[in-house]
Amino acid sequence: MPIDRRLTLIAILALTALPAHAQTRWEHPRSEVHVSPKGDDAGDGSAAHPFRTLPRAQTAVRQLNTTSDVAVILAEGTYPLTAPLVFTQADGGQKGFTVTWQAAQAHPVLSGGVPVTGWRVHDAKKHIYVADVPKGADSRQLWVNDTLAERAQIELPREAVTFTETGMVLKDKTFAWLAGLPDQHRIEIESQGFFTSRFSPVERISGNTLTMQQPAWANNIWGYDSIPYPFHPEWSHLYLQNSLAFLTKANQWYLDPTAGKLYYKPADGMDMKQAKVILPRLEVLVSAAGTPEAPVTDLKFSGLQFSYSSWMGPSSPEGFASQQSGSFLTGRAAAYPKNVLEVCKTGCPEFETVRDKWHQTPAAVQFAAAQHIVLEGNVFAHLGQYALGIGNDANANLTGQGLATADIVVSRNVFTDLAGGAISSGGVLPDAHHPSSGNLTNRQLVIDNNLIQNVSQDYKDNSAILSTYVWNTVITHNDISGAPYDAIDVGYGWGYVDAGGNPNYRTRQRGYDAVAQGGGGQPVYETPTTHRDVFVGFNRVYKVKQLFNDGGAIYNLGACPDCVFAENHVFDIGDRIALYFDEGSRGILARNNVVEDAGVWLNINTARSALPLRTSVNNTARGNWHNTSKTGGIWTAYQEDLILDDHLITDGQWPVEAKQVMANAGIMPEAGPVEFGAVKPLARPAGLPKPDGSPVAEKTRKE
Repeated sequence: MPIDRRLTLIAILALTALPAHAQTRWEHPRSEVHVSPKGDDAGDGSAAHPFRTLPRAQTAVRQLNTTSDVAVILAEGTYPLTAPLVFTQADGGQKGFTVTWQAAQAHPVLSGGVPVTGWRVHDAKKHIYVADVPKGADSRQLWVNDTLAERAQIELPREAVTFTETGMVLKDKTFAWLAGLPDQHRIEIESQGFFTSRFSPVERISGNTLTMQQPAWANNIWGYDSIPYPFHPEWSHLYLQNSLAFLTKANQWYLDPTAGKLYYKPADGMDMKQAKVILPRLEVLVSAAGTPEAPVTDLKFSGLQFSYSSWMGPSSPEGFASQQSGSFLTGRAAAYPKNVLEVCKTGCPEFETVRDKWHQTPAAVQFAAAQHIVLEGNVFAHLGQYALGIGNDANANLTGQGLATADIVVSRNVFTDLAGGAISSGGVLPDAHHPSSGNLTNRQLVIDNNLIQNVSQDYKDNSAILSTYVWNTVITHNDISGAPYDAIDVGYGWGYVDAGGNPNYRTRQRGYDAVAQGGGGQPVYETPTTHRDVFVGFNRVYKVKQLFNDGGAIYNLGACPDCVFAENHVFDIGDRIALYFDEGSRGILARNNVVEDAGVWLNINTARSALPLRTSVNNTARGNWHNTSKTGGIWTAYQEDLILDDHLITDGQWPVEAKQVMANAGIMPEAGPVEFGAVKPLARPAGLPKPDGSPVAEKTRKE
C-alpha cells in the first residue's frame, strides 16, 4: 500500500522553561496516514487520497509501526464513532517507534453522538418540543448548543418522605399524582449529600409507596452519607428525575426510548430549527490497553476533540451507590445486616466487608496496561462521565484490563462541559494499593498546564482531578474552576490499607476483626501503599466546592510519604476548605501556598474520637499565606501536625513573595494558548510580577 513516507530529523530540544515530556530522540523514518470525513476507505491513506474512517486508519498503522514512526493526520471535521475505538498493544509504537494521532488543523471531533433534528411542537402551552430518535436509543445526557442540558426533575422535600428498606413512603399527599405516571421504572431518585451524589432507580409507585430497584436501593441506604442519613441533612437535596411529567423548566429534557421520542423545553426565544442538539450513543469513545506483561506503548494523541458519551451504569438496577469521587457499590453484600436503617446509619462492621470490592466509574477515554503515552493539546468536551481514565481498576475499563500504567503525560488539554470529572487516575481495589505483581503498579504520571472548567455537572461528587494510588504523580500548573466538589484529590482509603491499618476503624467499626466475630474482615497490611512521591504545585484553583461542604479544594486521603503541596493559589471558594488532609494523612508538606477568600484555609481530620490513638500524623504546613485565620482539626505536637512560619494577611496587602506564587500558579505562558472557544483561563489581576514558576525555573533558582 503506497502510504506517504518521508524521513524526518527530530532535533534535540534545547532546555526551555517549559519542560519537554519526551524520551531519547533520534533520527527515525516517518510514515503518514491521512484521514478525512470526505475521504474513502478504498483510498491509499495518502494526503491526496485519505481514508474516511478511523478504524481503517488503525489497520494501516499496524502495517507501518514496526518499521517507522507513524503520524495519523486527521483533517478537520467530525468522525462519528459507531463503536468505541479500541487500541491494543499492536496499535502502539513497536521496536522503539512511536504512533501519533494528530490534527491537521483545528480540533477534529471524535464523536459518540448523533444530531437530533426535525423538532416540532409537542405541547404549545407548556412550550415543549419533540423530535424522533432511533427506537431503543437511551442516554443520561443531552447537549443543546454545546451545553449540557438538565434531565427533567423536581425536588422532593426530605420531610415529605419516610425511608424504608424497600423504598420510600410519601407523607405529603400533594405527591399522590406520582402513582399515575407511566414508565415508572425509568424514574430515579438523586440524592446530594455531604460528599456523595447518588442515583437509585424506581421499580414502581403504588399509592403513596415508591418501591425501588435492587440492589441499588440496598446499597444506597447503608454506610456513610447515605440517602436516608446524609451527614448534615440540612444541606442535602433529594430529587425525582426522568419523567415527562417533570419537564417543567427551560433547558430540561426527557427521552422515551420505547417510542423513540426526545422531548425538550427550550428557553423563550430559542429557535429549535436552528438548535444544535446531540444525543450520545456510546458509553466509551476510546479504550487503550495491552496487558501488564505487554502494554500498549509509545502512543500519542494531539490536537483532537473527544465528545459525546453517556455512561449508562446508573440507569441499571445497580444504580449509583457512590462512596466518594466516583467509586461505588455493586451487588448485594453477603453480610448485609437486618434492620439496616437502624444499625448502619453511619457505618457498621458489616459495611466494612465490602470496602475492598468497590467499583470505579469508567471514563470516556481510557488507558490501562499502557506506557509512554502522551495526551497533549486535546479537547475533552461534552462527555457523560469522567473524561479521561488512567490506570483505573479493570472493572472501569472496556478491555477488562486495569492498572499497569507508567510514564503518562497529560499536558495542555482543555476539559470542559463534563457530566463527570476531568481526570481519574489509579484504582481503589487491593491490586491498586498493594499490587500482587510489580507490573500492575501505576507510576510516573504528569498532569500539567491543563484548563479545566465546568465539570462534574451530573456526578457532582467527582473530583476535577483524582489520583488515588499512583507512585510518583506530578500535578502542576493547571487552571481549575467551575466544580461542585474538589479541584485536586490525591490518595484514597482513609488510612484503612496503610501500613499497620487505621486505629480508628479497628476500634470504632471493628473493620479488621473476623466476620465470624462480627467484624469487617479486612486485612491489615504491613507495607505502605503505592500512594507516595506526589507533587501538587503551581496550580490555580478557584470557584470550586460550589456544592459540597465536605472535602477541600486540594485534598489528600491516606498516608503519602514524600508528598508536597506547594505554591498553589486557591481563591474564591466561599466558606469552604482550601487545603484538607483527611483521615490517615501522613508525611505531607504543604508549603508556600496562597489561600485567598476561603472559609477554612487548612483542615486536618485527626479522628478526634480515636484519641489518644494517633490517626493522621507528621504533617506540616510551612510558610503559607492566607487571609482567613480559621483552621480545622487538631494541629499539635502530639501528632506532629505542625503549622510553621505562617503568614496571616489581614490588610489585603499581599507580600511580594505571595504575589509571585499567584503569578506562577496556573498555565505557564510558555505552554501557549490553552483554550477552547470561550473557555479560557480567568485573567490574572493587575499588579502581579512576571511568572517565573515552572519546575525548571524553580530548579534554576535553587541552583
